[in-house]
Amino acid sequence: MVRVSVCIATYNGEKYIKEQIDSIITQLTDEDEIIISDDHSTDNTINIIKQYNDSRIKIFLNENEKGYTENFENALKKASGQYIFLSDQDDKWVSDKVNITLKYLIQDNYDMVISDCIIVDENLNTIKESYFKTRKSKAGFLKTIIKANYLGCCMAFNREVFKRSVPFPGKYKYLPHDLWIGLIGYAFFKVKTTEKKLILYRRHAKNVSDGGVKSKNTYIFKVQIRVYAMLNIIRCKYKKS
Repeated sequence: MVRVSVCIATYNGEKYIKEQIDSIITQLTDEDEIIISDDHSTDNTINIIKQYNDSRIKIFLNENEKGYTENFENALKKASGQYIFLSDQDDKWVSDKVNITLKYLIQDNYDMVISDCIIVDENLNTIKESYFKTRKSKAGFLKTIIKANYLGCCMAFNREVFKRSVPFPGKYKYLPHDLWIGLIGYAFFKVKTTEKKLILYRRHAKNVSDGGVKSKNTYIFKVQIRVYAMLNIIRCKYKKS
């Protein structure tokens, strides 16, 4: 039985993907897996991954609509582990991330863990010591509705959270995967938010998202996000009750 599934969504990530996988795979047991969903990369990403020749690494193509939320949903649906970790293609995990996170999930009986991280540049030089402090993050459902306080790449959760989260709501521009899963966690499960910094969160010219460091959304769009999120949480509550 697979204990840990690490889900990575890739797209033209040849520059950093090896460093990221190297930082992850040494922390896994023989029974764990890395699920990679690729959004039809046109660079050398897939060839680099295949060179590992490791049965724990499983590659799938995203045949859904292109985009990182759809790509992550595809990866999640392929995962078979009891505990699921989300990972970007271009970061680097600290050496004890898996053990620390599993302690919260297994020994302390949390359903979801959201950690802090160090923001770094493309060469792993520190930009900000703490994402949480940069964002002035505060945990909790209502606080997250007001202002997103976490990164998907800093999240891990058990299979019950996963089952409650899928399928994702259809309007991804309003509700990307990480905001949705985090809200599901805060609304229906026991969440541990830890100030331990468990990844180096890399910011570079080709990042797909702004990482929540500086929002460029208009006020109207922010209101639409919150209304859409609340409506879907309410639907989820009554659908599962």
